[in-house]
Amino acid sequence: LAMLNQSEVSEFLLLGLTNMQGLQHFFFTSFLLLYLATLLGNSVIVIVVISESRLHTPMYFFLGNLSCLDIFYSTVTVPKMLTGFLFGHQPISFGGCLAQLHFFHFLGSTEAVLLAGMAYDRYMAICNPLHYALVMTPRTCLLLAGASWSTGFVHAMVHSVMTSQLSFCGHNQIQHFFCDIKPLLNLACSRTRLNMALLNVVTTSIVLGPFTLIVPSYLYIISFLFYKVQSQEGRWKLFSTCASHLTVVALFYIPVLFNYTPPSSGNRTQKDVQVTLMYSAVTPALNPLIYTLRNQEVKTALKKTLRRKL
Repeated sequence: LAMLNQSEVSEFLLLGLTNMQGLQHFFFTSFLLLYLATLLGNSVIVIVVISESRLHTPMYFFLGNLSCLDIFYSTVTVPKMLTGFLFGHQPISFGGCLAQLHFFHFLGSTEAVLLAGMAYDRYMAICNPLHYALVMTPRTCLLLAGASWSTGFVHAMVHSVMTSQLSFCGHNQIQHFFCDIKPLLNLACSRTRLNMALLNVVTTSIVLGPFTLIVPSYLYIISFLFYKVQSQEGRWKLFSTCASHLTVVALFYIPVLFNYTPPSSGNRTQKDVQVTLMYSAVTPALNPLIYTLRNQEVKTALKKTLRRKL
């Protein structure tokens, strides 16, 4: 009954990144530029991969998927964060909050699984080149991509349904720049033990599962390069195609592992916010750069596409 006396919260306030007035405009400009770089860089990769028939291979099919993910992923959080810099604390409805939480976890966990698919593709291409075309058929690629997107969707669905069952009756201020699960659980009036357990078990396995596939793939690739590939040039060429993917994996996984794998105690808010910022705003802007700067094929295709457009 005590619960009924308190009013249900119908909207939340996102407190954003900083209260320091002087920094708001600096942050706004920096993150706006990063966001525009994300949209531009990833859109260019998608267009080039679709329009250039030489890039119709499994590696670039996955890269196109990754670029689409990055565009959506940063769009879930960054525009709302930018309005926060301009207008102060951002109100968000309960439904809007759940939608943001759902899409953030949907796209984030899809990316985690997709990176494992990309690692498997590189492993097959380098260590089993003779079987590569037989194994990595268009059907296999579609299945791997489909499995990534649907795993992400189911994972996010679990969290959004569980969070929607909670009741919120007291504070409505979220110490974050978007609606994430942990800050919301801190505000709930009802019991959150099951939600916390799910966050620890399900999210940790979504993060660690693919990670335990990626690490052995790359260890195997690196040992293969050193023991089986004789020429220095051949070794370097093969390694450079992996280096970009490894960099992307590191940029995504290190902050995610930091945020979600230790059992979630609620009180690392400031650290969590900074770390989340890394993989939701910074990494999506860097990915296209990493892939284009290190990759001759993409650079050639890009020049070709630009010439055609001009």
